[in-house]
Amino acid sequence: MPVYVQLLRWTDKGVADVKQSPNRLDAAKAMLQQMGGRFRDFYMTMGEYDMVAIVEAPDDETLALFALRVSALGNVRTTTLKAFEEGEFRRLVAKVP
Repeated sequence: MPVYVQLLRWTDKGVADVKQSPNRLDAAKAMLQQMGGRFRDFYMTMGEYDMVAIVEAPDDETLALFALRVSALGNVRTTTLKAFEEGEFRRLVAKVP
């Protein structure tokens, strides 16, 4: 299943109610699971982004819809990166002429 890195920032609304963040994370995990994906890892971070999630989804469209649904709740804004695992990376590089 494709892997994605999601970089998240709290909105003013999200940080104002930060104590509910664990519940919102649980709801996001359940939402993605219902869409056929899953969270591999989740981290709260320091720096430019507040959180990082490593997730799997069946395809790009599913993950895009998930990101839109989470963002529409108004607590976070997301930046999503498609990730290639080491084996995929090696196969791609081997194709370089």
